Amino acid sequence: MLEIANLTVRYGKHLALDAVNLTVGSGEIVVVLGANGAGKSSLLKGVAGMVPRDAGSVTLNGTPLDGLHAHSLPNAGLALVPEGRGMIGPMTVEENLRLGATPDRARDHEDETLEQVFDIFPRLKERRRQILRTMSGGEQQMAAVGRAMMSKPDILLLDEPSLGLAPIIVGDLFRALAKVRDTGMGLLIVEQNVTISLRNAERGYLLEAGRITGAGTAQDLMQDDAVKDAFLGGAA
Repeated sequence: MLEIANLTVRYGKHLALDAVNLTVGSGEIVVVLGANGAGKSSLLKGVAGMVPRDAGSVTLNGTPLDGLHAHSLPNAGLALVPEGRGMIGPMTVEENLRLGATPDRARDHEDETLEQVFDIFPRLKERRRQILRTMSGGEQQMAAVGRAMMSKPDILLLDEPSLGLAPIIVGDLFRALAKVRDTGMGLLIVEQNVTISLRNAERGYLLEAGRITGAGTAQDLMQDDAVKDAFLGGAA
């Protein structure tokens, strides 16, 4: 389980996150909903050690992650799929995927995990020798998720995975993410597409101006008037 307690992040005098608390269990999808500038990306970066934490703690399976640098977190069981993907365009799909297996915890299972990724994303298997930059945005996003899976994380963090993708591709992506969850991995997703993310999640949190202002099951949030008005145009 990922436990985030009183996480506070500042950029100079700007308070980006104010004492945020949330949890993600094994085998569940948890989404964080919020407008642009609410602090969603700062939340993931704070958890992943990419920005300094002004206060608070992050614990994974009972082990504190405080003080660990971002490059050390995959060995601890945490992986991030950043906005923009961060893939290496001139390399093949398979080469990009295998780069994810560099943590010690993943090396002995590299081929097995690769087959698991191909089972969830069969298009990647078809294109395994294709140069990554020649693929569509949706295919590249699937490769980014697959590369993160190659590190055998307990918790997977995803920053706006549907950004810039066509609606049909977004549907395919979230169906695949549900299969990732079914392997026992926990997923923490910040996402602009509120409807599809709630339809595929177990729980969600509302983030406004750096503070958690609401939380509940995905079904309850879909029926919440505040969520409908803010994100769903007044109707679920």
